[in-house]
Amino acid sequence: MPNSKPQSALFIGLTYIDVTVPSQKIPTGDEKQIAHTYEVSLGGNAVVAALTNAKLGHKTQLLTPIAQDFLGTLIRQRYKEYNITVFERSIEKTSLSVVLPNNNKRAILRCRNTNYTETYPQASLEDIRALHVDGHQADAALYYAKECQKLGILTSLDGGGIKDGIFELLKHIDVAVMSERFAQQMEKTPEETIYWLHNTYNTPVAAITLGEQGILYSIQKGPIVHMPALSLSQDKIIDTTGAGDIFHGAYIASYLKKPEATWHDHFAYGRAASTLAIQRLGTESSIPTKEEMLTFLG
Repeated sequence: MPNSKPQSALFIGLTYIDVTVPSQKIPTGDEKQIAHTYEVSLGGNAVVAALTNAKLGHKTQLLTPIAQDFLGTLIRQRYKEYNITVFERSIEKTSLSVVLPNNNKRAILRCRNTNYTETYPQASLEDIRALHVDGHQADAALYYAKECQKLGILTSLDGGGIKDGIFELLKHIDVAVMSERFAQQMEKTPEETIYWLHNTYNTPVAAITLGEQGILYSIQKGPIVHMPALSLSQDKIIDTTGAGDIFHGAYIASYLKKPEATWHDHFAYGRAASTLAIQRLGTESSIPTKEEMLTFLG
């Protein structure tokens, strides 16, 4: 798609404030537990992907709900610092997540608010080369996926689980990267889910993420390829929160930079980003820079 203007990606998702507190034990009842550090950052599947795309040097637009409250003011300031163009959808109250990482796992308590007080805003698709959605804001995700499909703009889905409207949305997705949990909810193996995506929706790029086991993917109904996770010693794994979202944002960044590259290359770039991410605490602080990616990839 020749264009002299910088190419951009549009992301659609929910914004959370993530409070990450590492703890050896989750207190209950009248118990108290002392933690010695914490991170506060923006969170949300497509949101973290958008932050990743921006931090890796690409023009980024985001359609997300933001409330008129104290946390909403903080959210707006953070997006401004990332130079992200935000299309706000009004919502009653900011959503919040408390994340408790422990032993390569993490417990999450979500306070989610989806009481939108208006419909989704209209974003220009003039300079958009890719759309990435996570299934939240189903009405906006479906509308923009249809519009992008008409214009030949790549559409990508982070399918973490079955959500309202996801099966209709899949009809308009080029790159469906679903979780192992989604496959389990469908009562299918990861391999069966990939072929189901190809055969039911004619999905060009179908993939299943397997956490520490890597990713399975297939292109245009071709053979299923296993891309294993990069090896790390257990003592280097600090916090896996957001690693999958960073993976999504990085493969979108790779596509924007070099759309003619293979999806193996794009996914490998995402894998490198997520490998760096799990060695740090928190969400935003885990996102690697372009320089860190260059050093890591050699």
